[in-house]
Amino acid sequence: MRAKNRYKLSTTVAPETRDYLTALVKRGMAGSLAEAVDMAVHRARRAENRARLEGDTAAYFAALSSKAAREEKQLGEFLGEIADEVDLEA
Repeated sequence: MRAKNRYKLSTTVAPETRDYLTALVKRGMAGSLAEAVDMAVHRARRAENRARLEGDTAAYFAALSSKAAREEKQLGEFLGEIADEVDLEA
């Protein structure tokens, strides 16, 4: 996750934030406080993206006509059956 270009950022944080970031470094999950900040921001952005995808997906299915919803259900069942046949160990 190390970026080639780094930008200087000078700020203050809450004590619990500092403790969290420092703990990431002490546990070896980040090499520095800067990397710990990058990691925390990456996790937050990923969570936001997942939440947005979840909302968009729910809105998509809520807007489907009953015919399209049936087709989606059939497609999902078919893909589920095919997935059961895939040997991931091969």
